[in-house]
This record gives sequence, C-alpha cells and structure tokens, in this order.
Amino acid sequence: MLKKKLAFLSGGKDRRSGLILTIPLCTEQTSMEELSATLDYLLGIPSEKCKARGFTVIVDGRKSQWNIVKTVVLMLQNVIPAEVSLVCVVKPDEFWDKKVTHFCFWKEKDRLGFEVILVSANKLTRYIEPCQLTDEFGGSLVYDHLDWLNKRLVFEKFTKESTSLLDELTVINENEKGSQAEKDRSSESNILPSFDPETVLQTGHELLSELQQRRFNGSEGGGGGTAWSPMDDELLAQPQVMKLLDSLREQYTKYQEVCRQRSKRSQLEEIQTKVMQVVNWLEGPGTEQLRTQWGIGDSIRASQALQQKHEEIESQHSEWFAVYVELNQQIAALLSAGDEEDLMELKGLQQQLSDVCYRQASQLEFRQNVLQSAHEFHMTAQDMSQQLDGLLGMLCADVAPADGAAIQQTLKHLEEKLKSVEGALQSLREKGQVLLDQMSTQTSFSYGKDVGIENKENIDHIHSVMEDMQLRKQRCEDMVDVRRLKMLQMVQLFKCEEDASQVRSTYDYGRQLLQATVVLCQSLRCTTRSSGDTLPRLNRVWKQFTVTSDERQHRLEMASAFHTAAEKILRESPELAELMVDVEAYEEVETVGKGLLDRLTVPVIFPDGSATLYFLLTIISLSTHILACSSFFNLFLMFMSFNLIGQSVDWKQSGIERGLD
Repeated sequence: MLKKKLAFLSGGKDRRSGLILTIPLCTEQTSMEELSATLDYLLGIPSEKCKARGFTVIVDGRKSQWNIVKTVVLMLQNVIPAEVSLVCVVKPDEFWDKKVTHFCFWKEKDRLGFEVILVSANKLTRYIEPCQLTDEFGGSLVYDHLDWLNKRLVFEKFTKESTSLLDELTVINENEKGSQAEKDRSSESNILPSFDPETVLQTGHELLSELQQRRFNGSEGGGGGTAWSPMDDELLAQPQVMKLLDSLREQYTKYQEVCRQRSKRSQLEEIQTKVMQVVNWLEGPGTEQLRTQWGIGDSIRASQALQQKHEEIESQHSEWFAVYVELNQQIAALLSAGDEEDLMELKGLQQQLSDVCYRQASQLEFRQNVLQSAHEFHMTAQDMSQQLDGLLGMLCADVAPADGAAIQQTLKHLEEKLKSVEGALQSLREKGQVLLDQMSTQTSFSYGKDVGIENKENIDHIHSVMEDMQLRKQRCEDMVDVRRLKMLQMVQLFKCEEDASQVRSTYDYGRQLLQATVVLCQSLRCTTRSSGDTLPRLNRVWKQFTVTSDERQHRLEMASAFHTAAEKILRESPELAELMVDVEAYEEVETVGKGLLDRLTVPVIFPDGSATLYFLLTIISLSTHILACSSFFNLFLMFMSFNLIGQSVDWKQSGIERGLD
C-alpha cells in the first residue's frame, strides 16, 4: 500500500511548523480502506510533540472527481480530526461547480473542525512556502518516495529486531544473575537470541550514520538537490535509533560476558567429560589389557608374538595419550586465564589425569622392558643350544686324523667350542638374572592386583632353561674329557710310530756301520773293542725295543677300542651308562676295560731293569680315566699294588709315588 503512494509525508512544513500531509488522488478509483490504513500508518510516525503543532493536508484533486475529494475530506474527520489544522484541496483546471463545492464545505465547516479551502496549484504558495512544497506543486522540496520507503523499511526492521533482541538479551542476562541451579537450567536450555547482535548493531550504525549525513546535507534548505526525508527533523528516527543502539550495546556487552561464562562452563564440562573418558579407559580396558599380558614366552617366536601384541596395546594407548596431551594444553590455557573459583577444580582434573596417564605409561614401559629382556634371554638360550648341538655333533663324529698335527688342530677347535659354550652359558645366566630381577622388583598393577602367581610361572621357566643348559653343558664337558683323552692317546700313538720309525732307521744305519766295521776288521786282520759283542748287543737291544713298542701299540689300540665303546654309550644315553641299564653295551665296555687293565698290570721295562717314567705316567693316566668311566678303580689299585710290590726289578719308591700321584 505504501508503494502505491496514496499518501505521504514529504517532510515539508507549513508556516506554523506543522507537518504537511499530501494525498495525491488519481483518476483510478481510490480504496478508502487502503487510504485510511496508509493515513493511520503515516500519522503514527511523528512524535506527540510534532503532532501537537497540527497537520496541513494537501488533497490533490486535479486528477480526481469531486465526490472522491469530498469523501477523503470527510474521512479526515474520522482519522485525524484533532491534528488537522488546514485542508488545501488543489482544484483541477476544469473548475467544479463553485456554488456546490463552496456551499458543501461551508455547511460542514463547524462539524468538520478544520478549515477546507479550494486552491489552484499556483496559488498554494499563499499558504505554504515554496521550499516546503514538492515539485508537483511548483515547490523546490526534493522527495523520493521509494527511497523513503526503503529507508523506512530498514528503520522498522532495525527497530523490530533490536527491540526483540533487547528483550531476549535482558531475559538471558537476568537469568545469569540467578542461582547456580538457574544457571545450569539456562545452560541446559541453550537459550540463544533470535537475531545476531553483531548484524543488528551493524545495521543500526549504518542507519544512524546515513540519518546523520542526510540531516547535515539537508539542513541548509531544499536547494541542494539532496532528497529530504520525513524521518529528518521532527520525524527523526535518529534519537530513537541512538537510544536503541545504546541499550543494545549495553545488553550485548553483558550478553558477551554471559557467553564467555557459558563458554567457560561448557569448556570446563567438556574437559571434565573427556578427562573421565581417558581415566575410565586407562583404568578399565587399558589396565585389563596389561593384566592379561604377563607371559614372557618359551621361545624367540613366542616372545616376538608377545612384543607384537604389546605394540598393538601401545598403539591403542597412544591415541588416548594424544587426547591427554590436548587436554593438558587446554587445562593449562584455562589455568592461565581462569577465575579463582575454577583454579582448584582445574588443577584437580589436571593432577588426576596426569597421575593416571603417567602410571599407565610406566606400566607400558616396564612391560616393554620385560619383553625385551625375555627376547634377549631366549635368543641367548637358542644360540647356546645351537652351539651345544654343534659341539655334540663334533663329539659324535668319528675321529680319523691323518697325523698328530691334525689331532692337535681338532683338539684346539674342540677347546674353542667348549670355551664359546661356557661364554654363552655365562651370558645366559646374566640375562636370566636381569630378567629375574625385573620379575622380583615388579610391583602390582593399580588397585591391588597381585601378580605373584603369574610371575612364578615365568621365574620357574627361566630357572628351568638355565638348569637345562647347565646339564647339557656338563654332559658335553664329560664327553669332551673322554674325547680329549682319546685324542691325546692318539697323539701318543702317532708319536710312538714316528719314534719307532726314527729308531728303525737308526738301527739300520748302526747295523750297516757295524757290518762295515766287521768287514774292515776282517780285511785289516785287526781286532777292536766292538768287533766281538757290539753287533749282538745291538740286535738284543733292538729286539727288546721292538717287543716293547709292539706291546705299547697293542695297549693303545685296546685303549682306543675302550674309548670308542664308552663314547658310544655316552653319546646314545649318558644316563644309562651311570645306571647300568644297557647291560650288553656296558658288558662290552667292561670286557675291553678288564682286558686293558690286565695288560696294564705288566709294566713295560727295558732289559737293564729301569722303567721308563714316560710310559709309567701314561699307563697310570690311562688307567685312571678307564676306572673313572667304569667301576674298577679299587680292583686296579689292588692289581697295581700287587704288581709293584711283587716285581723283582728295583723300582724307586719316590718314582712310584710320583707316578701314582
């Protein structure tokens, strides 16, 4: 209806400073209802002070009929009878019936309450200054109806939104002053303004700025070409806009503080919720995961599987630890800018969160260290087992050396293997002790969980592995002792063969020399000291030496057969050799051993009656080892004592004692 421009306030004033209300009638039928509504709206714009000065109404009837003009004039009596001071009816060029029109308005003058005059457009300046008239009445006042309408819509929108926003902000701010329970209810209801305060304030500032600028530009008069608005001067919305802006800024400032408090409470509640989520998970599922992971495995593969499972557990914990770091930063930020009433609560949350996270992290680290130590322990045990297997394989292999040097090299390699096994066992004991220390110093999990039962199984396993490796090493050492003695005897055998070969060549060379000597003596017909008995003596000595060497060789062969049979029993079943369960195998060893002992009862001596200490020590060493492998030691001592006592040869007592030692 306003766009139809049925009536408007141009902003012009009469000589009494009353506002000018213009009603431009047109050739089309004018709706009285719409006109009445338009007048009601326009008359509601000015202030009461402005209304008190009265209105001058210009009814432009130049394009309308007399009866419509009359209806409009009469309607003014019902709409604004008290406010109307003068009604100027602008006559058309075709003059109405003067008698009729004059008589009609004159007759109704007292009843109307205001004066009505008929005037042509060019005579209107007698009652109103030209500068207060618009151009259609020959005046210079600039008025843009669409511009006014747009600004009026902006003003009314701002007024409506700001008024509604003020009411809402007032309610919100008043609720925040209530009790804590009311604050909680307010927070729960999540009351928010219907309009954005920033947008409404910006609209108000733009409107106020434009009103102030238009008034400044238009205050010099109507000749400046700037459109004059009815909201300027007495119709000013500027004071109202300023008042609304001031009230809105005040309530909005309070609302911002309310929002800040709400945000702080919301952030605090959110932090509390997240903290409890982290704490509940770490003390619940996280702790339960660690409680069920206490084994250390029985092999490298098993320990690696446990480490992989632990890495998965750590990965799940890492996600919650990341939340902990974020929460800790948020709490630190709130502590640096928080109120006194929130400091204790925030510090309590931070302490609780830190305690739980650090405790869980220490448990994860401890579990990782235990698994790492267990992995190293199993690796060392496997390495030692492989070394023992290699050593056992070397001991089980047949010895077929080509010469004494090869035997010495093999013996050296055997000693190196044994030394390496000893080093591996020492390393295993050290790593096992580290693991046992970790088990013994391990504390219970949170909330009183006793881990003694789980640790006992692990500790028993560690002791079992170390004891098993110790027993395997001991068995290998026993077999190494047997192999060492056998190889030393084989070295002696090769040495005897070498010495025999050397003596044989010496004997042949001496015999040739003696034969040459005999031939020379015969040819020279002379006698020498050695010509008669040297050669026979050499033959006797050689015969005695060969007999003794053969005896020595036979004894060494018997010793080799004995050790071979003994190693076979030790290799196949070392326990059965001690318990004498494998009767046939043991009888074979016993038979060979007895035959060797019988042979050893006859000492190897030279014809001059002196005993070779080297052979004697060899016999005693060999006999002692044989008796250590069987149960003939007492019988051997009896035979040796009888033999030593019954010999007619002169044995030196000190030599016997040293040999027995």
